[in-house]
Amino acid sequence: MPTNSTNCPLKLQFGLINHESRYLTAEAFGFKVNASAPSLKRKQVWTLEQDSQDPQVVYLRSHLGRYLASDKDGKVTCEAEGRNTDCRFLIAAQSDGRWALQSEPYLRLFGGSRDYLTCFAQVITEAELWAVHLALHPQANLLSVARKRYAHLSPEDGEIAVDRNIPWGVAALLTLVYLDGKYRLKTCDSRYLSNDGKLSAESGRGTGYTLELKCGKLAFKDCEGKYLSPMGPTGTLRSGRCSKPGKDELFDLEESHPQVVLMAANGKYVSIRQRVSISANQEDETDLETFQMEIDKESRKCLFRTNEGKYWALVAHGGIQTTATERSANTMFAVEWMGRRVALRASNGKYICTKKNGQLAAVSDSVGEDEKLVLKLINRPMLILRGLNGFICHHKNSNTLDANRSVYDIFTLHFSDGAYHIKGEGGRFWYVNSSGLVCSDGETPDDFSFEFLEHGRIAIRGKNGRYLRGQGGMLKGDGVTPDSSALWEY
Repeated sequence: MPTNSTNCPLKLQFGLINHESRYLTAEAFGFKVNASAPSLKRKQVWTLEQDSQDPQVVYLRSHLGRYLASDKDGKVTCEAEGRNTDCRFLIAAQSDGRWALQSEPYLRLFGGSRDYLTCFAQVITEAELWAVHLALHPQANLLSVARKRYAHLSPEDGEIAVDRNIPWGVAALLTLVYLDGKYRLKTCDSRYLSNDGKLSAESGRGTGYTLELKCGKLAFKDCEGKYLSPMGPTGTLRSGRCSKPGKDELFDLEESHPQVVLMAANGKYVSIRQRVSISANQEDETDLETFQMEIDKESRKCLFRTNEGKYWALVAHGGIQTTATERSANTMFAVEWMGRRVALRASNGKYICTKKNGQLAAVSDSVGEDEKLVLKLINRPMLILRGLNGFICHHKNSNTLDANRSVYDIFTLHFSDGAYHIKGEGGRFWYVNSSGLVCSDGETPDDFSFEFLEHGRIAIRGKNGRYLRGQGGMLKGDGVTPDSSALWEY
């Protein structure tokens, strides 16, 4: 069984695209629905919920928390605050991956264009077919339902293997790239998975998959109508012989938590190589020096998890050990963000310091050099940022960055002594100009610091001490506080 039991499958959120390439949209005014939007933004995001009694029945919830419904006359609304009979739909997946949505009580089909949407058709035509565009952050971990193992890049074998108990390190990060209605699986070294199991630097016909949904799980169908599944002892991910998805062909997407290494004031990495006690005494970064940061949603305090599934915990006399298997007050640490350095405060109110022998202990009342740590994010070499109004993307006609796009650009992250350099197209760097705009054509790198403030979201600070935020569709570097406009899914 996977030891990473705190991970849950991501909620399936998506956009639905009709035959005119327009997205199903839930308007706030009058709770009306239409299919008029050319791109996927907040009003076009729908959450799929399954019926607890009948897993074939699904409900579609809008960004306003209201449910799509159809009455017996085919009139479509989206104002129900709770599930009722009219909100029950069935999904009929087509061979090309598109969905037909059928009202479960009335057996009529949902479709149409622009403001003219009904649920009254008795046969499926182009007007009743919807393409599915996932609205999740595209970087995630992939779990095989049958094997209960995680996918990871195996560079020495040139494949994606599905044999890990826990999604550890940068190799477990996969990026879902949506292109021309198909999905590509991209590894952390920027290669695409072909249906024969090989990895390719270029995207082609054999690297495109349509997504299918079965019992709330995902299946990836290739260009030949076969499905990805783990094969052989190492679980090599490639297309099998099945033309219908069974348990072996089903996957969950799970949130990829940040994983970090920490360097103490003595210049050594914090490690669990000496088993229970945590010490800063190693020269190298390995799995034993890597910790998963999990931000508690309520307290916003941080938990540090080892690759064996154990948490850091405060023990007697201020000691820090990896003995906890459950979350508790003693496994939570308040992080103080200090630019290039961080300090950690334990539940006893004391700061963690590095003793002369390298051991960590929560015994300090204030922050000095021995209490400061360098924190380095290791599992986001490719950075994709999404804010309140969309993804960060290069502006088409200038050197600035948009913060409201439905498509994303992939940026490269480089670490530099507690800070980060962000590189965009053509190898140029991000910087904040004198007007407070973030630009992407710098010849020399600017320092940015990351603050992991919320579950799944970071704040980014420029060297001017201000936070990057989205305003008026643009990315600015003038935020005074890390409010909602300055928090980014990453």
